[in-house]
Amino acid sequence: MDLMDGFYQILMRDRDISYTAVRAPSGMLWEWLVMPEELSNAPATFSKCVTNLLRSVRDFAPSYFDDVFDHSRAVDG
Repeated sequence: MDLMDGFYQILMRDRDISYTAVRAPSGMLWEWLVMPEELSNAPATFSKCVTNLLRSVRDFAPSYFDDVFDHSRAVDG
C-alpha cells in the first residue's frame, strides 16, 4: 500500500509553524499547518510515526517510508 500524501497528515507543532513561512510577491504570508515533505527531518519524522502506528502489526505489515507491505499465509497453504 502507498500512503498518498502521508506527510500532510502530520500536524506541525504550533511553535514551529512560523519557521515554515513564505512571503509571496503580493505580500501574503503563507505558513504550513501540516508537515511539508521539504523539511529536512520530514522523512525521519514520518517514518517514525508510521512505524509507531503499525507497531502492533509489524510481523505482517512492515513499512518503508510511505509504503506498507502487508502479507499473510495463503488460504491453501
